[in-house]
Amino acid sequence: MGKLFGTDGVRGIANKDLTPELAFKIGRAEAFVLSKGRNGSIVVGRDTRKSGDMLEAALVAGICSVGLDVISVGVIPTPAVAYLTRKHSALSGVVISASHNPVEYNGIKFFNEKGYKLNDDIEEEIENIVLGNKEIDYRPIGGKVGTKIVVENGVDEYIDYLRQTINVDFNGLKIAVDCGNGAVSEAAPKLLRRLNAEVVVINDEPNGVNINVDCGSTNPKMAQNLVLETKADIGLSFDGDADRLIAVDNEGNIVDGDHILAICGNQLKKKNKLKNNVVVGTVMTNMGLDVYLNENGMNIVKTKVGDRYVIEEMLKGEYVLGGEQSGHIIFLEHNTTGDGLLTALQLTSVMVETGKTMSELNSLMTTFPQVLINAKVKNELKNSYLEDQIIKTEIEKIEEMFHGEGRVVIRPSGTEPLVRVMIEGKDEEKIYKVAKELAELIEERLGNEIVVTN
Repeated sequence: MGKLFGTDGVRGIANKDLTPELAFKIGRAEAFVLSKGRNGSIVVGRDTRKSGDMLEAALVAGICSVGLDVISVGVIPTPAVAYLTRKHSALSGVVISASHNPVEYNGIKFFNEKGYKLNDDIEEEIENIVLGNKEIDYRPIGGKVGTKIVVENGVDEYIDYLRQTINVDFNGLKIAVDCGNGAVSEAAPKLLRRLNAEVVVINDEPNGVNINVDCGSTNPKMAQNLVLETKADIGLSFDGDADRLIAVDNEGNIVDGDHILAICGNQLKKKNKLKNNVVVGTVMTNMGLDVYLNENGMNIVKTKVGDRYVIEEMLKGEYVLGGEQSGHIIFLEHNTTGDGLLTALQLTSVMVETGKTMSELNSLMTTFPQVLINAKVKNELKNSYLEDQIIKTEIEKIEEMFHGEGRVVIRPSGTEPLVRVMIEGKDEEKIYKVAKELAELIEERLGNEIVVTN
C-alpha cells in the first residue's frame, strides 16, 4: 500500500495526483472515522487556488454522504479554520491548500475538534480506508444526509478574535504587507486597518493562478523593497495559506522565525508569561537563538523539523511559544497551529510596547552563518550514515573542534536520495570547507555526487 499523508496532510498536483475522485474518498473516510456515528459538522476552508473550487465540491460531497454537515467558510487562512473549528464546536476542520507550493499543487489537511493536526493513528485509519479501497457501509438517506452551510463572515470572526490577543493598537505605524495573493489577502489589510495602522499592500488581488508567484514569504525581497520604498516601520510577508510569516525590519532586513522567537520570547519573559522560560525550536534553529536565550535567562528545547513536532513538545511541556526558522510560529495561548497573522500582531505589538524600532529588536539575536550541502547517496543507504563508523567518527571530530561554538546537523531527505549536511559556526569560510569535506566523505562512503545549497 502507498502513502497518502505527508508531514502536512495530503498534497499533490491538482487533478492529476490529487483528483476530485480522491478528494471525495478522503472526505467520506475522514467524516466516517471522526464522527464514529455522531452527528455534527466539519469546517471547510481553502486558499485562492483555482483548483480549490473543484476539490472543495468533491470533498464536501464525501463528507455529506456520511451524514455530516459542512460549514463552508470559503477563502480563509489555515489557522482561521483551526480557530473556527473550536468556536463552532465542529468535529473537525479541513483546509484545501498547498501552502507555499506553486499553483498547480493543492492539498487537504485536517484539524481535530480541538484545532490540532490529526494524530498519526487517525491519519493511518483514513489512509487504510482510502488506499485499501475499503467500502464504508454507511449511506444515510432522506433527512439524514449532510448539508452545506455557507458562512459569509468567517474572516471577520477570525480577525475579531485576533484583535483580542493584544491590548495595544497600531496608530502611527506604517505597515507594508505582501499577501502573496493568498488566503490572507482580505484578512491582513482589514485587521491592520482596524488597529489604526497605515497599511501599504501588495499582492492582494488573487486570480486563482497567481498565488505565491514571485511573492509572499518564499520571495520576501518584494516586502523588503516595499518597506524601503514606503519608509514603513515593519514589513509582513505571508505564504499562500498564511500559517507562517517572514517579517522585514525598517532597514529592509529579514526578520525570520528564529528572530521572531527571540523578540517575542524576551517580551513574554518580561511579562512573566513565558512558561518555565522555555522556547521550543527545531534541530534547524539557528545557534544564535540558543546563545541569545541562554544569555538572557531562557532555554530552548528542540524537536525534529516540522511544526507538528514543535506543537507536540509544547503540549507535553505546557510551553507557550515555539516555532521554526521558516516562520511557522505557535503562540499556544491563542491558537493551536502556526498562525502568520497572529504572529504579525504579536511581533508588531512588541514594537509598540517597548518603543523600539524593528531593526533594534531584530538585532537582539545574532545569526550564526549556516552552510547546507546536499550529498547524493544511494536511496537505500540515506538513513544509514551513523552506522558507518568512519562518518560517525568524523562528525564527532568536527563537533569537538567547534567547542560549543558551532554544530553539525545531518538529515536524510524524506523524498530524495540525499543526506543534508548543515554546519553552523562563527567563521563562514571555515564551516563551508568543513561541510564540503564531510559531504564528500558521506558520498564516498554512501554515494557519489554533492550539491551545494547557499
